[in-house]
Amino acid sequence: MTSSAPLGWLGIIRLGLIQASLGAIVVLATSTVNRVMVVELNLAALISGTLVAWHYAVQILRPRMGYGSDQGGRRAPWIFGGQTVLALGGLTTALAVPLIPTSLPLGLAVSFIGFTLVGIGAGTAGTTLLVLMAKRVTPHLRPAAATIVWVMMIAGMAGTAGTVSQVLDPFSAPRLIEVTGTVGGIALLVTALALLGIEGPAATAAAPAAAQAPAPFLTALAEVWAEPQARRLTLFIFVSMLAYNAQELILEPFAGVVFGRTVGGTAKITGMQHAGALLGMILAGSLCTWLARRWPGTMRAWTIGGCLGSGVMLLTLAFAGFAAPDWPLDLTVFILGIANGAFAVAAISAMMTMVSHGTQSREGTRMGIWGAAQAIAFAIGGLVATGASDLARWLLGSPAAAYAAVFAFEALLFAAAALLAVRVFQGTESAPYPGDTTQT
Repeated sequence: MTSSAPLGWLGIIRLGLIQASLGAIVVLATSTVNRVMVVELNLAALISGTLVAWHYAVQILRPRMGYGSDQGGRRAPWIFGGQTVLALGGLTTALAVPLIPTSLPLGLAVSFIGFTLVGIGAGTAGTTLLVLMAKRVTPHLRPAAATIVWVMMIAGMAGTAGTVSQVLDPFSAPRLIEVTGTVGGIALLVTALALLGIEGPAATAAAPAAAQAPAPFLTALAEVWAEPQARRLTLFIFVSMLAYNAQELILEPFAGVVFGRTVGGTAKITGMQHAGALLGMILAGSLCTWLARRWPGTMRAWTIGGCLGSGVMLLTLAFAGFAAPDWPLDLTVFILGIANGAFAVAAISAMMTMVSHGTQSREGTRMGIWGAAQAIAFAIGGLVATGASDLARWLLGSPAAAYAAVFAFEALLFAAAALLAVRVFQGTESAPYPGDTTQT
């Protein structure tokens, strides 16, 4: 592999393995450890929920991590370093579990440190991995690359969750620590092998130019924020991801309260949404890749269409509550998932495409700002949705009406995101992609 040879399908799959490793560690902390705190340790759900929200909030540091990778011109060390911090964070969250019953303040302090490390590690590795993808994958393959990498991440999370659920039955804290350490070790090994030679010599050659006159972080941040397109994409990511994450945390309560679904039935709803999202990702990624050379506006159309489709389906859910339990809820949520997946892949592809637009040698800082916008949206999305549903139920006195109001608000957010996307893509897809070739 030379500096001029872009990554082919095998190279993209290698990047996907890194993202899958990241997802495997994150799911243990945000799902498994979170569940243990609430069920086995009988802690208030607010405590674990706050820790999970904190791991998103701390990712406001993403721009600083991206800026650091800009200075050296190489991304692989930052990816591996981020994964190392992430693995240590995951292990720390597990180590806190046996401490909580004996000393609650000490256990929560260790948990806080663990979730902080998880947030910093995931933010660092995730940001620099996206930059590496953007620089090493040809433009017309970026939608497919985004699809492959995110599908592999979901597969890594699902596979880890499924395996761990069997290994940890019956539950014991030492077993949780052992499993978490093993998953972290395997993830680091996979990451190290996948990164071997992935950057090529180009990044090394570019490093001196970037290091001649390094600007301070705040100067670099101001330079990127002064770019109109970077600001527009930041706002789009924040609004769309706020709507996306807000719906996730109220779908199951909505199905249980309004439709009378059992716990298993509401879990099925989540499964239908994720299945639809995977299908939407595959459709958007495949069609964007196939049509990109012929129609440069494909990515824009999928992004706007996915946002509008998500908004329409959320409005449908708002009306569905008044027709419960006869409304085909599973089908509605499945179609919502398709729209979500389509917009998500198109939006990630847009980030990869636009990361090199603007001030030179600021790709990591630029991607960091967008990643921070997503993380902050995720941190507050669930709080906004659950708080709004409680407030609406108190004001309106009807669960169906309360959830309808929240779904309608989220639909408005997706409509606003679609309008923002129109401006984001102005002038970025004026010519078809060149007929470049890819190699492994």
